[in-house]
Amino acid sequence: MVVLCKKTMLLTLVSALLLVSLSVSCLAELQRFEHSAKADGSLSFLVIGDWGRRGLHNQSEVALQMGIVGEKLDIDFVISTGDNFYDDGLTGVDDPAFHESFTDIYTAPSLQKQWYNVLGNHDYRGNVEAQLSPVLTKMDSRWICLRSFILNAGPEMAEFFFVDTNPFVDKYFIDPKDHVYDWKAILPRKNYIKNLLMEVESALRESIAKWKIVVGHHTIKSAGHHGNTDELAIHLLPILQAYDVDLYINGHEHCLEHISSTESPIQFLTSGGGSKAWRGDVKWWNPQEMKFYHDGQGFMSVQMTQTEVDIKFYDVFGNVLHKWSTSKQLSSAM
Repeated sequence: MVVLCKKTMLLTLVSALLLVSLSVSCLAELQRFEHSAKADGSLSFLVIGDWGRRGLHNQSEVALQMGIVGEKLDIDFVISTGDNFYDDGLTGVDDPAFHESFTDIYTAPSLQKQWYNVLGNHDYRGNVEAQLSPVLTKMDSRWICLRSFILNAGPEMAEFFFVDTNPFVDKYFIDPKDHVYDWKAILPRKNYIKNLLMEVESALRESIAKWKIVVGHHTIKSAGHHGNTDELAIHLLPILQAYDVDLYINGHEHCLEHISSTESPIQFLTSGGGSKAWRGDVKWWNPQEMKFYHDGQGFMSVQMTQTEVDIKFYDVFGNVLHKWSTSKQLSSAM
């Protein structure tokens, strides 16, 4: 009863906030992509983040292990949690970094699948439109990158909601230091954020997928160098809680991390160990919530069916460091 009341309060709060937003501009739908499951109805994919360093800082070593695991699991696609090209994104569609950090690095046969990418803060320091351009997809058909979008996989088994988290972070606007960000399509920022929240809320409300997974660059909960992103905890998290999101997957922290929550069933999963890591500054976290933390390079795999999700974290040598599984009934009782 307490859980139901809390969820009702969240739905009321979210609805009130979004009704106010409707007075600003009309609701637009996020672009959708479809990805079929395997013949047996299962789905498997890898998650990598914070990687694009022309093979340096063990990026090539992580890519090698991704290829091995990808073949073993017969993956269907790869998700990138952003910071695709260091240090300052791409200069244009002809920037050699696209080939030197992506095409020429992830060469394993198992990784020649679709890559679904979001943008990180380092990507916004370059020419954002270059990463979003269909020109890159023509050069490497694996590449799909949008600010925010939805991936239907299954169908109706899993729905992935890719969210552009960069505009939420105040410090990029208030104190950008010596960095220059490409905010051309973001401004006015307040309207952009309100519209995005409306789009995400609407899509989650209408979703009939068995599993709901949200992907963004920035953390919501983290014990790492950057810590929690308070702006996402305020604006995005209540929507995820209200609509029973199962997983929130992010990068930004150059580590691997799994945090649960005492407030909801959401699992917070960080896969940002695609290249440079080993920051060494880990904050204390409630042991009841902290399931796993690896201050180093690596990646994550997810295998799922209509009833089960299995997650594994791997280090730069391909060793499995952490496993977690959950299940749901095939159909809910009426």
